[in-house]
Amino acid sequence: MGPRRGFEGRRALVTGGSSGIGRATALQLAGAGAHVAILARGESALASVRAELAAAAPRPEQRFAAIPCDVADAAQVDHAVAAAIAALGGLDLVVNNAGIAVAKRFEDTSQDEFDRVLDVNFFGAVRVVRAALPHLRAQGHGDIANVASLAGLLAVYGYSAYAPSKFALAAFSEVLRQELRPHGIRVTACFPPDTDTPQLAAENRTKPAETRALAGNAALLAPETVAAALLDGIARGRARVVPGRAAQLIAWIARVAPGLVRRVMDREIRRAPAG
Repeated sequence: MGPRRGFEGRRALVTGGSSGIGRATALQLAGAGAHVAILARGESALASVRAELAAAAPRPEQRFAAIPCDVADAAQVDHAVAAAIAALGGLDLVVNNAGIAVAKRFEDTSQDEFDRVLDVNFFGAVRVVRAALPHLRAQGHGDIANVASLAGLLAVYGYSAYAPSKFALAAFSEVLRQELRPHGIRVTACFPPDTDTPQLAAENRTKPAETRALAGNAALLAPETVAAALLDGIARGRARVVPGRAAQLIAWIARVAPGLVRRVMDREIRRAPAG
């Protein structure tokens, strides 16, 4: 499953672009003929993915950039966005994908961990949008896509820092959608379920048994599947994208029958092994 047409020649910036969903999104954009800049903290991983982007490009004139950036640092974000715009010759699409997760009970989650998760997952996206928006406004069109999480629609045991950061990103996306639509700028929020990424592998090391029980035996989505759904949603101008049929069903039930969802979740938490 690949992205829809409509990205050829577009200039895209992808944060968290060195692995997982960000890497898959950047590669699919490159394969669709887009110019792509990726931002992330690890320079060696960035260089490796940039080479992959060039290899995936169908047109020799496509431009690519790999820019080290911690989205929790406002000065780094301002510099990186400016560098991306210079390298690509402009900007048409911003994909805010950079994120981290902490999977622990509230009492085991430090204040520093809370601060870091909110700073990267929510304020990181705010910083990137603030830096990029003047360029999108000046040209009168563009797209902003924010990668949240299914945990941004349905709060889950063990995600006392992560879930609020994604709920905040979801609300931010909707406010932006309303404010920027009259200016020709579309905003899409994406809510993927558990996806087979390095981030998930890292959080699994501390994930409580209750959190694992709530995940059940659901199959992980591939990052390529999430990226394709995200790009399809952007191409169609959709405000909300939930990749995967199972996740779509969960999101729908959570919206129309929240009491039922609470009862089911409480039952699974009670059944989880003592930890």
